[in-house]
Amino acid sequence: MSRPIAIHHTSFTVRDMETSLRFYRDLLGMHVLVDQTPDADYLGEIVGYPGLRLRTVFLCVPNQPDRRLELNQYLNHQGPVGDLSTNRVGSAHLAFVVENIHQFYEEMVGQGVRFKSPPVAITAGTNKGAYAAYFVDPDGIPLEVIQPAPHV
Repeated sequence: MSRPIAIHHTSFTVRDMETSLRFYRDLLGMHVLVDQTPDADYLGEIVGYPGLRLRTVFLCVPNQPDRRLELNQYLNHQGPVGDLSTNRVGSAHLAFVVENIHQFYEEMVGQGVRFKSPPVAITAGTNKGAYAAYFVDPDGIPLEVIQPAPHV
């Protein structure tokens, strides 16, 4: 049986690429690896929307080009905005690691980013001693930030 050997990327569909780039690139400090609007029929075949026009941007956190986030803006065949609540089946999120979650939280709140809560201490399990919080991007896509537990 053939099985996956790696994860290539994580992808989010966004409403407006420029708004999303201001958030992921300018605010979170991610680097743009690729920004393209290919004129390729295969894209529509892959996702099941013939004649698809798509803008795709691949980003990464600094020094981690193999851990890519793909943002897609459907220029045609746009779907409706759905319920992105984390308790919905199929909901997903991306978690970012930071060194100082409290500073990150204060800076992001100061920029108008919406959080579900301030940083919360993790008191049990494999991440005991860490802090985490959920926040959302401009489209309401759930994201997580985690400050790992200090090494003892």
